[in-house]
Amino acid sequence: MPQSMLITKADGEQEPYDAVKLEHSLERAGASSTVRARIAARIARELKPGMRTEDIYRHAFNILRHEDLTPVAARYSIKRAVFALGPSGFPFEQFIAEVLRAHGWKTRTGVALTGRCAPHEVDVLAEKDGTRVGIEAKFHNDAGGTTDIKDALYVKARYDDLRETHDASSRVDEGWLMTNTRFTRNAIRYAQCSNLKLIGWDYPRTGNLLDMVEKARVHPLTCLTTLSEGEKRRLSKTR
Repeated sequence: MPQSMLITKADGEQEPYDAVKLEHSLERAGASSTVRARIAARIARELKPGMRTEDIYRHAFNILRHEDLTPVAARYSIKRAVFALGPSGFPFEQFIAEVLRAHGWKTRTGVALTGRCAPHEVDVLAEKDGTRVGIEAKFHNDAGGTTDIKDALYVKARYDDLRETHDASSRVDEGWLMTNTRFTRNAIRYAQCSNLKLIGWDYPRTGNLLDMVEKARVHPLTCLTTLSEGEKRRLSKTR
């Protein structure tokens, strides 16, 4: 396979295929070095110019399943499993709440609070060690979705209003913006300047959503390879 073979990312951009990225994702899922090398070699043989990254990773996942490595395959598929929580954002809010609970937070979802200037419904309210955090959960149904500066501006204004409220029962100490995909550069730049905490699938480098999920060992039921798609949808019914 030529080293310069281009593949298509979720956002439509093209980049050279990098087998190291694939092997790293397999390693994080718990696949042994032997399995990683075997799958990477097979993918390299079958790779075609312009192939989508989603197709490559799905193919690797299928190989894991066929080799009877079901627990590894389930972990490897976690990102796709989070997308499968849709189409509404409510299951994603519940998932975030469960992940935070596993990290020692007390959480509630869909909480009505009164700000200094306006009422707000908070996706996830989390409390730990005397700190109260309001979380906006931005769910995307596909890997190409991004959370941009408009979302960051909205969340910052919202939680400033709740931080400055005269109603002590509604007051928060921090506001977070969490997403299952990535943030645009402008959103990150604004958040760093305004002291707004962002947590994306792989942002920041440590302490991102994937890190939190792996450390908590909390996975969405859509990870279960033994369930049919219909069973997953029924079990994920929203309110």
